[in-house]
Amino acid sequence: MSAPIQRCKLCQTRSKSLLFSQLRYCNKSFSSSCKLNSATKHNQVEAWQPVIGLEIHAQIKANSKLFSRANTIFGGPTNSQVAFLDAALPGTLPVLNRRCVEAGVITALALGCQINKVSRFDRKHYFYADLPAGYQITQQNNAIANNGRFHYVQYGNKESDIREKAVTILQLQLEQDSGKSLHDDLDKQSLIDLNRAGCGLMEIVTAPEFHSGDEARSFVRDLRQLLVTLGTCDGKMSEGSLRVDANISVHKPGQPLGERAEVKNLNSLSSLKKTIEFEIKRQIAVIESGGRVINETRSFDLDTGETLPMRDKEVQLDYRFMPEPNLPPLRLYHRSDLKGAMHGDKVFIDDLEKNMPVLPQERRGNLMQNYGISMYKAAFIVTENLQDIYEELVSTRNVEAFTNFFINTVAARLLANELTLDQCPIPGKHIGYIYDQYKEENINLTVAEKLIDTLLADSSVDPKEHIRLENLWQINDVAQLTELCKTIIAENPKAVSKLKRGKDRAMNTLMASARKATGDRGNTRIINRIFKELIAQSEGRD
Repeated sequence: MSAPIQRCKLCQTRSKSLLFSQLRYCNKSFSSSCKLNSATKHNQVEAWQPVIGLEIHAQIKANSKLFSRANTIFGGPTNSQVAFLDAALPGTLPVLNRRCVEAGVITALALGCQINKVSRFDRKHYFYADLPAGYQITQQNNAIANNGRFHYVQYGNKESDIREKAVTILQLQLEQDSGKSLHDDLDKQSLIDLNRAGCGLMEIVTAPEFHSGDEARSFVRDLRQLLVTLGTCDGKMSEGSLRVDANISVHKPGQPLGERAEVKNLNSLSSLKKTIEFEIKRQIAVIESGGRVINETRSFDLDTGETLPMRDKEVQLDYRFMPEPNLPPLRLYHRSDLKGAMHGDKVFIDDLEKNMPVLPQERRGNLMQNYGISMYKAAFIVTENLQDIYEELVSTRNVEAFTNFFINTVAARLLANELTLDQCPIPGKHIGYIYDQYKEENINLTVAEKLIDTLLADSSVDPKEHIRLENLWQINDVAQLTELCKTIIAENPKAVSKLKRGKDRAMNTLMASARKATGDRGNTRIINRIFKELIAQSEGRD
């Protein structure tokens, strides 16, 4: 019997990022000189080609589970939403939920997939405590849809870096979710909650066409938005209704693909990106150090920002797939397939396609075409679900000026308060009023931002009345501001001297004093001009 593999510790220094903070492992004999940071320098990483494929598990937004009538409300009391079928009691039979089928078809259409008019369910056998039947009903071999193409937007470091990319969707299949294990470390026991067991899932499998964590994150972000727009999944990653498995490998260009590792159950966009970035560097470090990447399942540790081994996958698991004997083939139709025949409760692809909402990609295109705004701005507005209120307000205003205000002031304040449009209490007319007052220089930008924050806290506030009561009108009187600027110049001789010597940053000192003296109500454009004129006049006298 061969000796077990002794894995070495790949140590590395702690950095500001959580991506490299503790010890990792490879398959080489132990060597204290093997360091992750030394093997993952920037130029070495660039010499490798990462390859990433994703499996997304999206819980279908439905009132009942895939094969039972049990409720699907998140956060219900433990084991309060469990039908006999979900608990795998003998003699129970599955009944397919029509809503889940329709959600699968709608999503597949939006992803540009080929809908299979005949698909089948399989049993995937494996033992786990939260899988009562000992098997999962899924669509391993004959899925509801295949061969799609989804376009997503990847942002860059600046506006001009934005790119539209596309990825192949290999398969969309329907399957049931498992339950949830609850681990009690103090009492050293695990308990099972079956509320989630049997909930309908759409598993969306991509081709391995991503090459960075940012690409994968951008795709999942746009896919999540698509699902929410369609109403087929609520997209709440924090509640587990959208989970991602990432398959990651690295190889050098021109060489065969490397061994992949799978990281399971990623439930946020940031953890997806961090996971992939860490795993790429870890695998490069293993290979550069003479080791071999193991085909294994790993998990992501949110505290350390690292991946940890869960189980070895090098030995092929025998899931003993077999056709589900209690479910007939799933058949879908077009209206033209059944001319003159009884329709019954059949699912018609063309009916679902006809009633689909406007998709995010089309919304982006409409904004760009109708208002001439950039892809970056259109993508931002659509991604943050701000299109309706934006179009309501921009139609009667200067597009470029209002768009910049809307994104940099209104949307920025929403994001700073962790709100979406659905949670934004501010009526559109109030946003329009605040913008108009700012554009006419009746208030300045600082006051506009404070007004947005005030209305976010209390939507009943009338901005016009609030400005009057708090005396927030901008001070535009040149004579008043000139006297103020003269006083500030006299009180800041060092800053004035620096300005005269060409050190323009000294103007910040004078402007800060002016903002303080006016309570942030002075017209900064006029104040800046007055300062420059007064200092130029004093230079002439000197």
